[in-house]
Amino acid sequence: MSKQFNLYTLVRKNIASLKAYSSARDEYTATGSDMIFLDANENPFENGVNRYPDPYQRTLKKAIGELKQCTEEQILLGNGSDEVLDLIFRAFCEPGTDSIITLPPTYGMYKVLADLNDVKNKEVLLTHNFQPNVSAMLEATDSTTKLLFICSPNNPTGNSFTKENIQEILESFPGIVVVDEAYIDFSKDKSWITQLANYPNLIVTQTLSKAYGMAGIRLGICFASKEIISLLNKIKPPYNVNELTQKKALQQVLNDVEVQKQIQVLLNERFYLEEELRKLDFVKEVFKTDANFILVRVDNAEARYNQFLERGIVIRNRTTQPLCENTLRITVGTPEENKKVLNILKELK
Repeated sequence: MSKQFNLYTLVRKNIASLKAYSSARDEYTATGSDMIFLDANENPFENGVNRYPDPYQRTLKKAIGELKQCTEEQILLGNGSDEVLDLIFRAFCEPGTDSIITLPPTYGMYKVLADLNDVKNKEVLLTHNFQPNVSAMLEATDSTTKLLFICSPNNPTGNSFTKENIQEILESFPGIVVVDEAYIDFSKDKSWITQLANYPNLIVTQTLSKAYGMAGIRLGICFASKEIISLLNKIKPPYNVNELTQKKALQQVLNDVEVQKQIQVLLNERFYLEEELRKLDFVKEVFKTDANFILVRVDNAEARYNQFLERGIVIRNRTTQPLCENTLRITVGTPEENKKVLNILKELK
């Protein structure tokens, strides 16, 4: 793939030739207490947020790069992963012409973004053991197919795709492969970030919303070659990650030791929940998970979902998704919350 791959045959022509907007903070990037900034028409009275944020989030990227063992030039940050994914659509997919491939059941925003960008979504169902059907996927690929989205660990099923399957896709698919690793911190598998140098057609997305407990600040992360990141930087809004988000994210990234402790608690609780769920008569199947949630097949998902609601617990009914008939998705909570969930489960008839 690396010998045949040409990024610029995939990029939209208008994006390739686009001259990005240059903000005041692009033209002057140095800092210093002795500097007087009169270049960006800001309010000069200091309150912590009166200045525009760094448009390239340099300090935060440096910390993330050290944590993930990659360079700052391989990182793009966005207003949640959804903005990152939308930028990828806009960089590579010509509206009304191009197509993508998704692998249902999977994260629903891929389809929403395809519709929003007027891009055809070719759906290739996972196999019954929730793995990619690689041959069917390649058969669905044609000259218009620019992107393929892999969610691993997958939402809503929770399982990871095998290394062999993803590797085959990376080596066979002629476009960009986006591996969405929103739940990678709960998995024993290594991130595909380690393979960026080997696969120039690879984009990896992660988030601070799950393991890092930062869903409220909306910080999505994209890892790719510096060439892909450079293209995405051309089309992102100039100040897409605000100052408060940058500061809070940096604080949590630098607090990784505590984050890892919380992850271990959740993994222990996940194992406990899995074991207890298997003991219940109305639970027909507990699916293997590498995420911070568990997908279970029950006798009647609608009825069980309503029973939870009546007892003050909100879970997710996934029965409308392909291959997910009569399934419920239960997020792993605190030890106290999980005990309450199990107590309720044992009461249900």
